[in-house]
This record gives sequence, structure tokens and C-alpha cells, in this order.
Amino acid sequence: MRESIIGFFEFLPPELTTLVIAALPIIELRGSIPYGVGVAGLHWLPVYAISVAGNLLPVLPLLLYLGPVSRWMSRLPALGRFFDWVFARARRKSGAVERYGPWGLALFVAIPLPLTGAWTGCAAAYVLGMPFRRSFPAIAGGVLVAGVVVTLAVQGVIGLGGLLKGH
Repeated sequence: MRESIIGFFEFLPPELTTLVIAALPIIELRGSIPYGVGVAGLHWLPVYAISVAGNLLPVLPLLLYLGPVSRWMSRLPALGRFFDWVFARARRKSGAVERYGPWGLALFVAIPLPLTGAWTGCAAAYVLGMPFRRSFPAIAGGVLVAGVVVTLAVQGVIGLGGLLKGH
């Protein structure tokens, strides 16, 4: 799957590919930083900055328009089931967010695991009715921390760096 995603963006410069990958749901900066450093061979510092910026790109529109767009699109049966799945998952995963508010949301987004990033954080904020003024800074803080954790892992400072050896 990694090759197909990267191959899809071959025509773009690696910095722009890094930005686009960071903005994608599920993959987010957990995929863009390993791509930028390990595959494209870019320096970690600009990759971190590009990945954080790319991961934050969809946050503003998601927080502002997720509710109205999901209500409108849910009128179509297939999309209705998709949004039901997304929001049910967000509810199941939002215990800490519900308990600790913005701090819980920031921690949820900061954990660099699949389906715990900015996109799911926006869904959790929407499901819990967290206002924009509280949710955006929490999600942005979580993205910054997740970027540090993933960058340190890719650099081999913590945990998963060995996965990229040989690229």
C-alpha cells in the first residue's frame, strides 16, 4: 500500500508529497514524516514543519463544517453508514477527551497510532460538542507533539526508527 500511495504522487516534488500525505485521513503525519525522511531523503526539520502544516490543513474546515456536511451527506445511504461508523468510532475512543476536555483531546491526537490523529480528533470534538475555541488549540497541540514523537522514532531516538533502515 505504501508504494501505491507514494506512486500516486510521483509527479510532485517530495516536499509537496510530504504535505499531501500529512493532510490525508488515517495516514496523516504518521506516514508523511517516515516518507519525507526515510523515502524522500529530506532533512527531518523541514519534514517536521511541512508535516505539521499538512496535518493541520484539514482541521479548520473539519471543525467548522463537519456537522453540516455530514448531516447533508448522510441523506445518501452509503455516506450515512460511513458517517455513522466514523462518529461511533469517535464516541468509543473519546473517553479521555470527555473526561479531560481539551487536554484529553490533545493527548488523544498526540498518540501516534492509526486513527488517533487530527481527523479523528475533529470527529471526537464534533461528537462531544466541544467548541472551536477549545478544540482547535488542543488538536494543534496534539499534532505538534505527535510530530515530535514520530520524528524521534524515525530518527531512531525512540522505538520505531529501525523500520526505515535501508531506505
